[in-house]
Amino acid sequence: MLFSLCKGEDKVMQPSGDVPAAEGDSVTLNCTFETSDSYPYLFWYKQQRNGSPELILQRVTGSGKNSPKFPKDRFGAELKDKSVPLKIQKLELSDSAVYYCALQPTVTGNKEKHIKSI
Repeated sequence: MLFSLCKGEDKVMQPSGDVPAAEGDSVTLNCTFETSDSYPYLFWYKQQRNGSPELILQRVTGSGKNSPKFPKDRFGAELKDKSVPLKIQKLELSDSAVYYCALQPTVTGNKEKHIKSI
């Protein structure tokens, strides 16, 4: 992970807690943010138990890209206003993990979101 100069007014907010879901379902994980940056970069990460965070995707106003392991047909996010919700479609058991939203250059105020398969 890269850490840059922190600006006190930058903040990321995620609701905490589990999101129960079944295989094949779709879920949306919310993330809102505050920043003075006109072109903020937002990132979503997935962390499985005892693993390191993996980059899912990044978004900036008007564009973005997914990591190869996380195809756009299943993992998507649209950056608009001050939010960048992550939508995961066609859930698989391997999607059960903790998901983090992060803002560049700061990653303050993050909470975690779990997806639990039922």
